[in-house]
Amino acid sequence: MSDATHAPSGQPIDPRTAYPQVFAVPPLQRLRNRGIIVAIAAALAFALWWTGFFDLERLVTGASKLGWLLQFMFPPAHNGWLGEFSLALAETLAMAFFGTLLAFVIAVPVGFLGAKNVIPNWLFHFSLRRTLDGIRGIDTLIWALIFVNVVGLGPFAGILAIAVADVGVLSKLFAEAIENVDRRQIEGVRATGAGRVQTMRFGILPQVLPVILSNTLYFFESNTRSATILGVVGAGGIGQQLSDRIRVNNWDEVMFIVLMILATVYVIDIISRNLRVRIIGRQDPRP
Repeated sequence: MSDATHAPSGQPIDPRTAYPQVFAVPPLQRLRNRGIIVAIAAALAFALWWTGFFDLERLVTGASKLGWLLQFMFPPAHNGWLGEFSLALAETLAMAFFGTLLAFVIAVPVGFLGAKNVIPNWLFHFSLRRTLDGIRGIDTLIWALIFVNVVGLGPFAGILAIAVADVGVLSKLFAEAIENVDRRQIEGVRATGAGRVQTMRFGILPQVLPVILSNTLYFFESNTRSATILGVVGAGGIGQQLSDRIRVNNWDEVMFIVLMILATVYVIDIISRNLRVRIIGRQDPRP
């Protein structure tokens, strides 16, 4: 027990005495820690210099151009395109929903297969995890460009891009959740004579289901924004409308579309948060 515990009430505690492991750092380790800090600071400064962050003239010129551009965005207007914008936004939501749903359906069994406590074979586990790493290493936008060339323009390419990209991430999250379940519940189910499938159904799935559904709802919320970007590369939806308006410099319509996207994401965030709270079974402390 440290001296801090025995210090008389009201008397100051010497932190060097109470926490010697913090202050009594060996000189070599202290030098190494400072060297790491200096190296990180130098790398950050070099990155900022390389990207032109310290070019004040460029920053001022860019800020002035941004201010000049903003004056054309207000007031926002749909100019008679509200129906088409709404239809495109619905297409984007459908793209995000079906892409997330397809990823969920695939990621649940893949997550079970990727968990060490379900499939203990290290070679199978290693091969599956590295495959998921490869899928996860390619951005959704790249998948969209691939599928646009495979299946053509339209929301179907966006659905496939979202699904494939999310499978790599969701499968990893689900597998890690399954590996961290309470083994006592699994052993209790096995003690009843349950087989492997029954053990996963009644011993593992009830423990990880809130995590699975919560992550899936979050990804649907995130994919709504991603689906907007996918429209720019030909996947349809509101992103294509946004890209067309930017191309012809209709900035008031651009701002109107942006506000529509923000309002939609805000509503989805509220609905998704409430559903997550119901699934987890606790009150959400956020306003």
